[in-house]
Amino acid sequence: MNNSIIRYLKGSFVLFFAIYVSLVVLGNVTDYNTNFLFVQHVLSMDTTFEGNTLMYRAITSPFAHHFAYILIIIVEFAVALTAWIGGIQLIKHAKAGAANYQKSKNIVYISLGLAIAIWFFGFMAIGGEWFAMWMSSDWNGLASANRIVTYVLGILIFLSLKNDE
Repeated sequence: MNNSIIRYLKGSFVLFFAIYVSLVVLGNVTDYNTNFLFVQHVLSMDTTFEGNTLMYRAITSPFAHHFAYILIIIVEFAVALTAWIGGIQLIKHAKAGAANYQKSKNIVYISLGLAIAIWFFGFMAIGGEWFAMWMSSDWNGLASANRIVTYVLGILIFLSLKNDE
């Protein structure tokens, strides 16, 4: 396969992710209350198994709920922005020399690192385990987070392969 085709594929996959995350941010901003309820219920742990002994971890402060949700939106926006910039850089440098092309990947690595921070660490580790989101049948984002992390890791692996030199 032609090296520039692989490079264009890498850039395209990053841009597909940029579109996806942009839609996530748009949804979170334009439908703030619906998505805010998700954060509120997860942090409050009010839909976990009744009588579980992890309830001491619950956060019921409305300020903390809004703060956490706004922080999520800010990080998601940063993921989208860096994915857009990185994807465009990859396409722009698709026919550049190997060193320039490899350098153009750096902002994408930042984007993908932030994505893993929010969807693996934030949603799966903190939300899923610390706040026991796995117990909730109503407010459980683990499947979505897993889907996103899987795509991100796929892009990260494909992008980091030096099969485009």
